[in-house]
Amino acid sequence: MADLENKTPGSCDSNCSTCGSNCPSRNGGTPDFKAKLADGCSVKKVIGIVSGKGGVGKSTVTSLLASGVNKAGYKTAIIDADITGPSIPKAFGLSNDGVGVTEDGKLMIPDRSANGIQIISSNLLLENETDPIIWRGSLIAQAVKQFWSEVNWKDIDFMFVDMPPGTGDVPLTVFQSLPVDGIIIVTSPQELVSMIVKKAVNMATKMNVPIIGIIENMSYLKCPHCGETIQVFGESHIDEVAAENNLKVLAKLPMDPKNSAYMDAGAVEAIDLPEIKDAVKAVEEL
Repeated sequence: MADLENKTPGSCDSNCSTCGSNCPSRNGGTPDFKAKLADGCSVKKVIGIVSGKGGVGKSTVTSLLASGVNKAGYKTAIIDADITGPSIPKAFGLSNDGVGVTEDGKLMIPDRSANGIQIISSNLLLENETDPIIWRGSLIAQAVKQFWSEVNWKDIDFMFVDMPPGTGDVPLTVFQSLPVDGIIIVTSPQELVSMIVKKAVNMATKMNVPIIGIIENMSYLKCPHCGETIQVFGESHIDEVAAENNLKVLAKLPMDPKNSAYMDAGAVEAIDLPEIKDAVKAVEEL
């Protein structure tokens, strides 16, 4: 049985009843939850992509940002931290046969997209991509940490972490365990956006994580015949919400069936979306 009086930093299981008198929290100290990269690995900047609710296109935004930064000449990677609802491999046309292991068998080697983006996802490790992952939160959180510390990340300039929606186990694990340099909040134009954004902002504030800005996805639809802009989900309130929370609006992304077709075909890197370029620039400026 583990020595509960001498737990190492980062081994906290959040169960205070198992803590000994030497626990940093009991002694007024701050426990260190940070997970370490494997020897010889390096990641310069980590950007979390978050949303307060599902269905806003967070994985789409992650894919577009990673693709844009990669096209700018940076070595780019993605951790698909949405363990039970992974969609990053599909967007890049990857299957479950691309992840390898190092010669000593200790580390996973991430799969690579057509343009060289390094990607790890639970769906790349399943025998069938439709197999469900039915895990409790603690196992999911542990998997996210393994994607950071047990993968051979070599000389990565920018790593994007695609998180599940909300403020639960995975965002908490990412904020505590990974050296997150900033987050981008993804939302949509619905009226309830103010409350949802505020939840994400409050969590980032409590965790002392900088907010790079906010992206509104599905902001509008442009008629292919007359060019008229149609606000499918109603009038956007993103500028007011951003001002209230002292955030920068990085992009307002349109709905485009052509881009959706690229995503479904696993060809997200073929999308040329001018509206995402300011957001890519904001990431580069980190």
